Amino acid sequence: MTEVTQPTGMLADLTRSRPARTARASSFDQTGRNRDNWIIMPGEQRTLADIEGPGFITHIWMTQSCRIQPGPGQIDPDVVGVPMLEIHNALGVSWEVVDPDYYRKIVLKIYWDDQETPSVLAPLGDFFGLMNSLSGSYESLPLSVSAKEPELHTFGGSAAFNSYFRMPFGKRARVVVENQNDIPYLQYFYIDYELQREQLPADTVYFHAHWRRALPNAGWGPDLQSNSIETTIPNLDGADNYVALETEGRGHYVGCTLAVRHFQGSWWGEGDDMIFIDDDTWPPSLHGTGMEDYFGHAWGMQRNAYLFNGTIVHEEDVPGFHHSYRFHLADPIRFDKRIKVTFEHGHGNHLSDEWSSTAYWYQTLPSPQLTIPEVDQRLPLRPVDRVIEVPLPELTDAQRAARTAAAERMDKFVQNRDRMRAERRTQIDEWERGNALIAREVRTRFDASKEN
Repeated sequence: MTEVTQPTGMLADLTRSRPARTARASSFDQTGRNRDNWIIMPGEQRTLADIEGPGFITHIWMTQSCRIQPGPGQIDPDVVGVPMLEIHNALGVSWEVVDPDYYRKIVLKIYWDDQETPSVLAPLGDFFGLMNSLSGSYESLPLSVSAKEPELHTFGGSAAFNSYFRMPFGKRARVVVENQNDIPYLQYFYIDYELQREQLPADTVYFHAHWRRALPNAGWGPDLQSNSIETTIPNLDGADNYVALETEGRGHYVGCTLAVRHFQGSWWGEGDDMIFIDDDTWPPSLHGTGMEDYFGHAWGMQRNAYLFNGTIVHEEDVPGFHHSYRFHLADPIRFDKRIKVTFEHGHGNHLSDEWSSTAYWYQTLPSPQLTIPEVDQRLPLRPVDRVIEVPLPELTDAQRAARTAAAERMDKFVQNRDRMRAERRTQIDEWERGNALIAREVRTRFDASKEN
């Protein structure tokens, strides 16, 4: 009898029909209207999806907004059907200013199979590749960011996020966001998933992601020019390299995004990648030749965004900032016991630039105990504009009356706004429970369909 060979490859699953159920958790308005977002209050955690397995998360889409309101708008917040008016402040109708750091103040957490520790832990923007809260568009195979063009290369600029990483779960999946800001924000989301009846294979490894930061790296010669003869000294152990990932277990590393805040004004990328696997000593199993080489470019970094490698924000567009990505989907880096992914910050670690990264990998459970710095240690190092403030002059009666009227209007505006926020918060309590209930009903119908 001829043995049947199953198709393999990235798109092989499209050639087979198999019993499964596709479903979604989203921020849709469960009253049937069009207010399709969740308000997430300061200090609040919300469970966007709580799904019973076995199954896979196949796609995550998100977009969000966080606006500071320095003054009162002339439109009652209760009658606005969208999260922000997008009316230019110069027109005097509204006064909204984006929080430039909010992508770092929201934390994304994903839990597998009733673990108490998250397997994904990263600031929301950084997970998808919008790093330093600085918007930039790119398209790769597993992740993309679509930045609103008028806000491209701005801090806190509006953007849409997509993840196509396949994320298996055996018993349960929970996707959580936590607002560590001191003001509310609005979250739109899709979390698409696929249920199956069969238990996951014994050799299944689970998706992980973790954000790290060096604020800054400790370099021995930050005042020495890159590629100068003085900086060409041996690094024969990698001990002081930047560490993007360090974990124990069995699995494979599938890539990272890296944000560099370069201070010297020369070239940040002369350091080598060194990836230590299992019981490696130096030289490790994978030793590279420079950061632009690791990211698949050469002679510096270009403004190219490909399926597996490229640039998100280029230093020539935003001086001092460079954001890159490299995904090992066709060439995963496998480990049996442990892995340590490291990069030199300048040749021989001579530079003291600020680096941050999100590493992506699959491994066996239990997950490592992941942590990230407190919110004040995550904020991006934005360029600071000089602002000159002077005391108010002596006011006329008309000026004083105008200021009093503005303050009274602001008080009324804040009362109405906060009342609306409290009402929406109660509504999101219901929608959070509703999403979990919908997921359970989908699972029940899918399991019952087998019997029919």
